[in-house]
Order: sequence, then C-alpha cells, then structure tokens
Amino acid sequence: MSANNFQPHVVVIPEDGANRQLLTGFQLEFPTRQIHREPEAGGWLKVRECFEEEHIAGMRKYEWRIVLLLVDFDGHNDRLEEFRSAIPEDLEDRVFVLGAWTEPQDLTRAGLGSFETIGRSLAKDCRDGTEVTWGHTLLRHNASEVARFCERVRSILGS
Repeated sequence: MSANNFQPHVVVIPEDGANRQLLTGFQLEFPTRQIHREPEAGGWLKVRECFEEEHIAGMRKYEWRIVLLLVDFDGHNDRLEEFRSAIPEDLEDRVFVLGAWTEPQDLTRAGLGSFETIGRSLAKDCRDGTEVTWGHTLLRHNASEVARFCERVRSILGS
C-alpha cells in the first residue's frame, strides 16, 4: 500500500541496500502507511538524479509530501551542499538529506547493532527528541537536518 498523497507523508529514496535496511528499522518502530519507500537508487548521485527527475514535480503537485534522501556521505564535507544545490528554493523546507558520515556498514562495525536495530534507535531518538544514536560520531553531522526532519514528521509518526 502506498501513502495517501492528500495527507502528510514521507517519500524516502535510499541510496542502497544498507540504507534501505536502516529505513526498515525506522518503519518497524513507526508502522505507518504514510512512509513510502522508493527503490534503491544505486549511489548518491543516482539519489540526487532521481529526486530531480522524478520527485520535484510530485512535491509541487502534493503539498503534503516530504522527501527524505537517505545517502552515504562517504566522508565528504560538501555532500549536503551538493544535494542542497539540487533542491528548489520553494521545496527546501520539505526535503531532507540524512545518512552515515562514511557508510552504514561502519555503524554496524562501531557496535550499534544491525541496520534494523540502528533504524529503530534512530526512530526512537526522533520520537523522543534525544540524540542517543543520532549523536554518534558517524551520525552527528546530521544534527541540523535531524532537528528539522523530526520536527516535521513527528505528526506523521503519531508521536
């Protein structure tokens, strides 16, 4: 089932399988039809292209749509800015870019658990307004985006 386009909903574009599994954990913590997962894009550039080519028009058509671009930052300080340059000004408040500083596999190597466990923990942080997992070294670069995202989706998540 897909999200109701006429109610607040989130469309998530995961870069790869690891990011998809993180999202699965998030969705297990918040089982709602209002989170729609797109297919894996196959790289951060493909996520950006997919957003530009397939989702900008939909966001303009459906004013309640929020888009989350779930990517690896690959240790690049400018990754967020590379995405922001592709986001039209009128949609900036409804598009979010989040991801591991390097790659999600490093989160599991750091002992945070399986991808699904990490996704659940990130969801709990979002719901509770905490930074238990989001504050980890490999995730804290997301702080400003996480604050914006969690505030925006809290009502969708039912918390």
